[in-house]
Amino acid sequence: MHRPALAPVSDLIRDARRIVILENIVDHTNVGAIFRSVAGLGADAVLITPRCADPLYRRSVRVSMGTVLQVPWTRLPEWDEAVPLLHDAGFHLAALALADNAVSLDDFAIDPPERLAIVLGAEGDGLSRQALAVADTVVTIPMLHGVDSLNVASASAVALYALR
Repeated sequence: MHRPALAPVSDLIRDARRIVILENIVDHTNVGAIFRSVAGLGADAVLITPRCADPLYRRSVRVSMGTVLQVPWTRLPEWDEAVPLLHDAGFHLAALALADNAVSLDDFAIDPPERLAIVLGAEGDGLSRQALAVADTVVTIPMLHGVDSLNVASASAVALYALR
């Protein structure tokens, strides 16, 4: 297999309404599972940060059921360059995270922005301080029974389903 050249971010998001950004997710299983959710629940593209695991790694391809070969994706530059690209294209950045200022996914999904970038963070650490700082909204998934969060792949599916 020859690795295709990655498309410029601007080309990939030009006609997109919903995109998913993976920040530093290093587990290939989670990357593959997120791509499968993106394909099945209707996001238009995936953007990955420079330190995110390779979606074309065999474990990611297998877990995704091949959707990493179908869903448009590319690598983002660092946040200081990425944010202007996304905002200039009209995207609202919604970071999924636990934070005191977070709004509930239930409330956010009532009237979501026309063009939305859902930002998902690494296993364990979650989103970086920089990702949280550049987010337009921090969104949290309401949880029960003392559970504070879901696995990042599960959270992607829940968010994409709620915002479809």
